[in-house]
Amino acid sequence: MLSSSNTHLSIRSRYRVISIVGAIFGTLIVSAPTSAAEQPVSDLIPIQLLLGDVSLNKLPFVMALDEGVYSRNGLNVTPKFSRGSVEIIRRSGVDIPEEYIHNGATRPLVKIGGAAPHITRLTTRAGSWDPVILGSTHRTSRWRIVSQPDIDSAADLKGKRIGYSGVGAVTHFMAISFAEQMGWDANLDWSMMGDALGVSALQEGHVDAIISPELHTTMAVDAGFRILVDLGDYELPVAGSSFLFDRSWLADNRDTASRLMKSYVEAIALLKNDKLAAFRTLRKWFRITDPDLLEHFYDEAKKLPAKPYPPYEGLKKMMEIYDSHEMRKYTLEYFYDDSFIKELDESGYIDGLYR
Repeated sequence: MLSSSNTHLSIRSRYRVISIVGAIFGTLIVSAPTSAAEQPVSDLIPIQLLLGDVSLNKLPFVMALDEGVYSRNGLNVTPKFSRGSVEIIRRSGVDIPEEYIHNGATRPLVKIGGAAPHITRLTTRAGSWDPVILGSTHRTSRWRIVSQPDIDSAADLKGKRIGYSGVGAVTHFMAISFAEQMGWDANLDWSMMGDALGVSALQEGHVDAIISPELHTTMAVDAGFRILVDLGDYELPVAGSSFLFDRSWLADNRDTASRLMKSYVEAIALLKNDKLAAFRTLRKWFRITDPDLLEHFYDEAKKLPAKPYPPYEGLKKMMEIYDSHEMRKYTLEYFYDDSFIKELDESGYIDGLYR
């Protein structure tokens, strides 16, 4: 718990840095990337990459575009953003042109987003997308619980209203997991309130606290609310930001999927190994020039795992939390294929990126 006013002010100042995360993606859309393609674009395999939300997890995949990682692996990757994430950014004053927003008319072939919500939808909504998870950069909890200023401790959340985005979303998943961690019944010991992810739910008094990703935390703290719990302290397993591939497409496009996975681990290694490259992206897309801010943001970003294996424990927990007759038709192994990341790891390729 962060309780002292000095600590709160320090965290508030720190999170002003991360608020620029929203701006990076708005700026990304209106700027021309300087990709160092090694072959004509017409010879590259075109891929639309749907980025499910605007978060710190997406930085390496932007760097991969900017530093020519995709093109070196024979890919022409175009990022597309979900309309929901765009609406969140627009509320923070950053606009994104329509051509860079996924229109929802077609299902994505490749996406980086939460595994839990997709699998929950698969088992609760007829005809939902059936993805395979090849890896993840969010396997344990690292978001926050942000509360009204008059709540002093995590224990004080009992009996209160906790906000999340939607059933099955990572925010919902974390709320239930945290309640269990506290020894509470998630349905009876507090009130779970959906459609309450943003700062407005706190400002309008609809909830007492929210499960909050980085961008929302920034906005909430700047609005005067407090970081009550750092969920990273609990290391709760989650099935968060994952590499999701359309199951039928993957069966016929394993070479392209392999190129993408190779690009992903190279991008993460680039971020961790080459601070100057990370700073170039931060300066160009984030418009961050202050040396202290660059260092802080880099320290946050390089926490992503070097070996982004699927979120095995998070998937197990997801199947437990959202247990149902339909869920029990599936095995854990149905949801992921770790052969791509294992090949890169066991061959020594990933380790070689850090030597």
